[in-house]
Amino acid sequence: MLRFIQDVTDAFWALPALIVVALAGLGVLVVDIQLLGRLPGWIPETWTYGGGDTGARTLLGAIASSTIGVAGTLFSITIAALTLASSQMGPRLLRNFMRDRGNQMTLGVFLGAFAYALVVLRSVRGGEDTAFVPALGVTIGLVLAGACVALLIYFIHHVANRINVDTVIDLVHDDMVRDMERLTLDEPCREYPDPVDWGSAPKVCLRQAGYLQQTDTGALADWAETHGCVVRLLKRPGEFVFPHAPFALVSHELEEAEAAIWGRVALSRRGGSPADFTFPVAQLVEVAVRALSPGVNDPRTAISVLNRLGAALAWLAPRHLHNGVYEQDGVVRLYVPTLDYAALAGVMFDMIRQNAGTSPTVLIHLMTVLTAVAAVETDLHRLNVLRRQARIADEQGQALFVNENDKAVLATAYADFLATAA
Repeated sequence: MLRFIQDVTDAFWALPALIVVALAGLGVLVVDIQLLGRLPGWIPETWTYGGGDTGARTLLGAIASSTIGVAGTLFSITIAALTLASSQMGPRLLRNFMRDRGNQMTLGVFLGAFAYALVVLRSVRGGEDTAFVPALGVTIGLVLAGACVALLIYFIHHVANRINVDTVIDLVHDDMVRDMERLTLDEPCREYPDPVDWGSAPKVCLRQAGYLQQTDTGALADWAETHGCVVRLLKRPGEFVFPHAPFALVSHELEEAEAAIWGRVALSRRGGSPADFTFPVAQLVEVAVRALSPGVNDPRTAISVLNRLGAALAWLAPRHLHNGVYEQDGVVRLYVPTLDYAALAGVMFDMIRQNAGTSPTVLIHLMTVLTAVAAVETDLHRLNVLRRQARIADEQGQALFVNENDKAVLATAYADFLATAA
């Protein structure tokens, strides 16, 4: 169920389909209200359509034909934007464009206006005895047509803005910080001694393959308490699960362990998970790596990404990562693998540093970012992680830079970092 809700939330069609159904239903409702003679008294007659059936048919037909035609153009623009985003910034960012509510709302309103016009058009009748013109329905159709014009202008501006690389970096950074805020803690987790010798613990394997999307840790801990056992998962959300490979360990043999664990996790064919804040990190890193490729050679974009990654680490300084231990009434029942600070820093900086190669601009700025993070960090373990990242960057630059001045600038930046992290 969790996976289904997530899939529907991410689906491009969900909001447009909802808008189409709502506007089609509005058309039926408006026609029925006028057929029953229940037109609200507070609506002045001068506000509603006052023409005949021929004019109503012409207006509604024009609205229907124009909105469906423009909707096709909007789909074409959307596909072109997706193609550009995929080629320039990486296919992992397609999900962000597909989830964009502005695009979905615009397409939904155009298609909904088309459906509304057809629903109201079918009720228009001519003749002296059976004539019926849904004046309110035609008026609302005209309002929808005006809204479509406004949304078309908004859509063009919105798409042009959303494919701007700085906007993309900013939006992904916001997603990353929101995930960090949701998945990190104000206070450090309590440490518990490990009560189980896991070397001989029974293994639980899943028969399916996919990326681990969700783990219902509360339900799994409750199940472990009910059966008097301890469970240790071997995969964290966002990691790939291989079929018939060990997925979990249980403190003692239980026949129903596989079914119980399988019923409390969700796999997906796509990477990324609401419980894994390294996915937006990987999206940003991919933008930087593509910018550093020989065919693009755009170090300014890589620098923008480094700034956002450094800002996220600085934001994380007063907060604490979850240790993955879940207890019930003071007894440990579940262990879930978690990402430590060293692994997070590696995900953020390793690939960018490796692809920076001999680029002095990027490596020197990486040192500047690490210095800024070290200035706000007080945890000794985290400072050691930052020192390691800075040392590797300095060694790479000193070994690969050709210009002696670039080496000197990097050495100065490294010295500033060491002074800050001392």
